[in-house]
Amino acid sequence: MASGFPPSSIRPILKEVAQLLSSRNETISVAETAAGGIISASLLSIPGASKYYKGGLTLYTLESRIQFAGWTEDTRKNYKGPNKEVVSGLARNVREKLGSTYCLCESGTAGPGASGGSRERTPDFVALAVASAEEMMTEEMETGMNGDREKNMVEFARLGFELLKKAILQKRKGPSDGKT
Repeated sequence: MASGFPPSSIRPILKEVAQLLSSRNETISVAETAAGGIISASLLSIPGASKYYKGGLTLYTLESRIQFAGWTEDTRKNYKGPNKEVVSGLARNVREKLGSTYCLCESGTAGPGASGGSRERTPDFVALAVASAEEMMTEEMETGMNGDREKNMVEFARLGFELLKKAILQKRKGPSDGKT
């Protein structure tokens, strides 16, 4: 890995996730928005990524979600910001289309300015989902990065990898309701 990429805060969890996927012969697809490709690029930075990486989409605009992620014009019109329902739908759709074991989806508000008056449209907010054929795991959280766009993009990716690791390990333990 080059000294500047992937970001140092992502490297430890990235190595764990890549090792888990490889050792289990499982695959990952990615649907990311505010992280802007950092999740996919980080996965691809690990030698041997072709064994586990099926593909990814950076669905930054609502129009791209209509074209590539199964959204309808009604979905776009009713969009109020990232939330568990949005990321669950994107993760489910992309996982099915790419045929991966898991799909990690991230959608957040990186900042610096607010996009609207709701929690979901406030800088530092991120919604995450990991879909598998058996379950859906989701989380919503704030990073506390004070609207720093670059720091949020990296933190959204790191938090996504943490949720992915949790989903992989939970699957190893057996069935569950898949909710957090």
